[in-house]
Amino acid sequence: MTFQEGGSFEGGRVGTRRGVGGKGIAIGGGGIGAVLVTLLVMFLANQTGTDPNQLLNPGGVGGAAQEDVVGDCTVEQANTDRQCRLSATIQSLDAVWAGTLTGADAGQPAVWSFEGSTSTGCGNATSAVGPFYCPTDQSIYLDLGFFDQLTSQLGATGGPLAEEYVVAHEYGHHIQQVTGVMDRADRGGTGAESDSVRVELQADCYAGVWAGNAATTVDPDTGVTFLEPITQDELATALDAASAVGDDRIQAGSGGGVNPETWTHGSSAQRQKWFMVGYDAKKAAACDTFGTDDL
Repeated sequence: MTFQEGGSFEGGRVGTRRGVGGKGIAIGGGGIGAVLVTLLVMFLANQTGTDPNQLLNPGGVGGAAQEDVVGDCTVEQANTDRQCRLSATIQSLDAVWAGTLTGADAGQPAVWSFEGSTSTGCGNATSAVGPFYCPTDQSIYLDLGFFDQLTSQLGATGGPLAEEYVVAHEYGHHIQQVTGVMDRADRGGTGAESDSVRVELQADCYAGVWAGNAATTVDPDTGVTFLEPITQDELATALDAASAVGDDRIQAGSGGGVNPETWTHGSSAQRQKWFMVGYDAKKAAACDTFGTDDL
């Protein structure tokens, strides 16, 4: 994934937070982060010999929050710096969904890059839970250090498009919020056919819709497309990231058996499948995970 030469990205779209008090988490939305609460924490505990409760509730970060915004970024910075890449990716997502979504106004979710812990409309969150979307305040939250965990602890190849897949997945939950999916779905259940899994697979599909359109969507501020055409090698890194956060793979990596009855996000194969459904179709209508028996 490479942002197109000639592009530039105005700052102010992504906020940053450091030193927010609170502990634990109460997530009312969805995202890649939620699977970490139930599965990755157990994996980390087994690897480090740490009490899982200490990972979920590590204590607050003292002091008042220090808030700022990501400033203007050149295309070169967007291609090399994670904060700038996040800002540029969000602006690309804004443009793609404004031109793709029909029958609803996607609006623009707030986006917060935080370190350690942060307060949200869904409760206090720590870095241990990974990226997530909170429907209460229609905001995406992520600690960019998660991308290092994605490679070092979950075994993903990593790379820019892999990181952008994660961000696009969380943005997909915002699309679900504004289209009413979040309210209609029973997100409290578990199992391979549960609404929880269908919600997450649809967000993967929406991430694919973004990826499929980003290289042809023109930035209205610069007149050039956001991304250069995605190569097969780059696409493979996004699919590898999707596989890395599959319920079955994380369960197997935690040292326990694979139990589909406890799934909340879907298997590695399912996550890859639905990303590609969106990528190939380039339309949100293709992402009806609730209308099929073939997940």
